[in-house]
Amino acid sequence: MVRRAKDQALQFRQVSRRALIVGIGQVGILGIIGWRMRSLQIEDADQYRLLAEENRINMQLIPPSRGMIFDRNGALLADNEQNYRLVITREEAGDPVEAIARLANEIELDPDDIGRALSEMEQKAPFIPVTLKEHMSWEEVAFININAPALPGIRSEVGLSRHYPFGADLAHVVGYVGPVSDYDLSRTNDPDPLLRIPRFQIGKTGVENKLEQSLRGKAGSRQVEVNASGRVIRSLGQIDSAAGEDVQLTIDTSLQSYAQDRLAGESASAIVMDIETGELRCVASAPTFDPNQFVRGISVENWSALNEDPYRPLAAKAFQGAYPPGSTYKMIVALAALEAGVIGPEETVYCPGFVDVGETRFHCWKRGGHGNVNLHESLKQSCDSYYYEVSQRVGIDAISRMAHRFGIGVRHELPLSAVAQGLNPTREWKRDVRDEAWRVGDTVNASIGQGYVLASPLQLATMTARLASGRNVTPQLVKSGVGPDPWPVSTALPINENALRRCRAAMEDVVNHNRGTAYRSRILTPEHRLAGKTGTSQVRRITPEERALGIIDNKDLPWARRDHALFVGYAPFDSPKYSIAVVVEHGGGGSSAAAPIARDIMLQALFEGQPPLEAYPEGQRSQISEQQRRLRLRAMSPNQARDRT
Repeated sequence: MVRRAKDQALQFRQVSRRALIVGIGQVGILGIIGWRMRSLQIEDADQYRLLAEENRINMQLIPPSRGMIFDRNGALLADNEQNYRLVITREEAGDPVEAIARLANEIELDPDDIGRALSEMEQKAPFIPVTLKEHMSWEEVAFININAPALPGIRSEVGLSRHYPFGADLAHVVGYVGPVSDYDLSRTNDPDPLLRIPRFQIGKTGVENKLEQSLRGKAGSRQVEVNASGRVIRSLGQIDSAAGEDVQLTIDTSLQSYAQDRLAGESASAIVMDIETGELRCVASAPTFDPNQFVRGISVENWSALNEDPYRPLAAKAFQGAYPPGSTYKMIVALAALEAGVIGPEETVYCPGFVDVGETRFHCWKRGGHGNVNLHESLKQSCDSYYYEVSQRVGIDAISRMAHRFGIGVRHELPLSAVAQGLNPTREWKRDVRDEAWRVGDTVNASIGQGYVLASPLQLATMTARLASGRNVTPQLVKSGVGPDPWPVSTALPINENALRRCRAAMEDVVNHNRGTAYRSRILTPEHRLAGKTGTSQVRRITPEERALGIIDNKDLPWARRDHALFVGYAPFDSPKYSIAVVVEHGGGGSSAAAPIARDIMLQALFEGQPPLEAYPEGQRSQISEQQRRLRLRAMSPNQARDRT
């Protein structure tokens, strides 16, 4: 009995120890839990309160109104118009396929839009509305609103959409907007959440694209309370969006519209620049297109037509095109030669109609030659042989340096898409790019603006403005609205003024002397006298066999094999105000195709409207009168949104 009592006492002590250990463990666990509960409820309370609030309150972005674009006189070039959208909400509409099919009997719906909407509905919550159609007519909006009880889940909404009142006239300059694509997102590091909004539109080309950040504006926000499924219960507050900045361009819309009309039917371009400020008054490329088609969604048929047109309406030829400048480049060679002192202004070169360089014969455009010509006559009559000879004396290095001073081979910084740099070739360029040595024949070709030399109409207008003023004029497109002062002060070019005067005098005779190549395109009012230079650049090689039999006339060649026609000029001669460059692709000759267009556009700029018939040569006045009447009729079309494709 005594042993049993001892065993029981020992067993009791063992159980008590175990109970104590378990109890201590339980107390420890409870302590940890209590500490954690205190941490969650007191120390981390603010953090979890915020998380719970974010689950209950959502932030919605409010898209801003896009900044508007104006011309120099305040004409609206890009604005925001009301856009009535047709939207459908899946959970309210029941079977969306059936609902859309019923609606299609009353309202025209694009099959592509239907397919996109159905796909979007599958990816989004059933209570989120999906756009079924943009830009509904007022009649369609009225039908939806009147029949709302019979169309559950279908309603109209109003928003803003970009609109271009002048349509095709400024398509290449202003550009257009379009929905943000995956490609757009892949090309940008822009963190703006606006880009993630479905169907949010950004600038795709032109000023719309290059000034996107300023035009876009800043998003606003709306706080809304939502339930567990994400449905909006009520609005809690709102911060309004900030509209984008307005932009004023230097373009004169009336001059631009005239130029587009004057270029109609050609694959061509024209640039008019203010010589004092560098303002671009006209940047016209033809043919063109209606940018409103892209905003609303261009059809496959229209897109194919634009892409397959051999005249390339989508190309902004005025600043994207790069062409051999032809004889418009001869002033550069003349200035380089005068500066180097390799020829005097009165020294003559004999032109028999060709110059032999090694085993190669380079021909002048005039088969019988010009005889003895000095610098003045070489420009006035556009003698090629003179420049073949002079260029060999001066060399490509001096010619390239002079061309650079006048803006050839320079990409001018403008808010435009794909501004061409052109090509101002040098020995180093040919060695690096073509892995070939520069040859004398390359210099001879370059002397008449052929070979490797390439220039855009924008560069040619800049070159001419610098020739006329003797100053480092820089092209400008933005008059006000964004960025710093748009007009940097131009400085004097390091060119001998006497050499410039000789080139200007020759350019005056090109237009006003009866032996000048542009004599038929002169201006008769003395205070508006035009000076300029014609140019014709070959796009094909003339074989010795063809030359022996007689060169085929441009009009007898297929369009794509004809020469390009060019003209550069400025006016008035005594007090230069505007420079101009016109390029007519495959136009034939600069004197016949480009010079008349340049003269007409220049007169329109000088007179700020329709010039009097007295400004034209008498034999051309009836033709000009008919032309003016025809252009006036075109200008009377609604909203000036004329499609010149």
